[in-house]
Amino acid sequence: MRRSLWLVALGLVLGLSIPLLYGGSGLFQRLAAFPLPLLGVVLTMIFVGWNFNAGRLRLMLGGIGQPMGPRRALATVMATEFAFCATPAGSGGPLTYVFLLQRHGVSGAQAAALYTLDILMDMLFFTMALIVIALALFTQPQQLQFGWQLALLAGLLMGAMALAWLAARHYRSTLLWVSRRLHKWQVSPAMHRRVMRTLLRFRQGLRLTLGLSRGRLLAIYLLCVGHWLMRYSILYVLIVGLDRHISWAYSFLIQMLALTAGQFTMLPGGSGGVELSFTALLAPVLDPATLGAVLLMWRFTTYYWYLIAGAPVFALFAGKALWQHLGNGAPKKSAAGIDA
Repeated sequence: MRRSLWLVALGLVLGLSIPLLYGGSGLFQRLAAFPLPLLGVVLTMIFVGWNFNAGRLRLMLGGIGQPMGPRRALATVMATEFAFCATPAGSGGPLTYVFLLQRHGVSGAQAAALYTLDILMDMLFFTMALIVIALALFTQPQQLQFGWQLALLAGLLMGAMALAWLAARHYRSTLLWVSRRLHKWQVSPAMHRRVMRTLLRFRQGLRLTLGLSRGRLLAIYLLCVGHWLMRYSILYVLIVGLDRHISWAYSFLIQMLALTAGQFTMLPGGSGGVELSFTALLAPVLDPATLGAVLLMWRFTTYYWYLIAGAPVFALFAGKALWQHLGNGAPKKSAAGIDA
């Protein structure tokens, strides 16, 4: 637990120092000019996004005969988001998700399959979003280069999804091939088991997906779209609140790229990497004071608020034992019996 707290503290120091140093003294003047009612709107958008996620969780659980009430679903989402933000590379998110679903009576295999279904829906959304944004950029001659780059990225995501589908269809051959490769590369037995377990859970998630009705899958996807549109519109709203203008599509890409780059720092919330990437991408269009203010508010609403609001929910529904397990990372199993 102490190690995890130190990592969170380090991440907070890095996350706060970069916008403060870059924005300078003018940052506080820009913050003072931001309308407080608009901040309330942004926090409401986050709450609505959480409820969208809670809705798709309820739909998934209902599809396997394990209905969950709206309050418990919302608490599960908030606790999972907290664990994702408070652990390196978001490693605690899946464990918390599975742990809380097991407490609800869902088997470990089903809980892992539901998490896989969640990831598949997210991948589908981002693939479609990149395609739409790329097509929009193709209509602007000065943005053609970015359009081709996004189209290539969307193609890679589609290719990854197609390969995953083929691997699931021919999972026995895939498992044998992967096992031989891992043995040839002299991968440790523990890592070998973890990789094979991940592949099996992915197939279980795909089988669960195919077992749900088309109407339910469509509703789950629409709630997924609603969640991500809410979350990825926050940056645009914050910039508009400071009397600056940027296209929604560009703000979407900035957040997607910055959050992806942040995962490489291996600090909770991607601290350091997110802020540096964000600054580099927005520096050409915003002055330093405005950029520093936007970065500070964006990180507060999309990261620090997740920690503040999610901490008491996590403590109530998950408890100290799971937090110690997330912080230590050493044991193979927690007291709840979740694989590390």
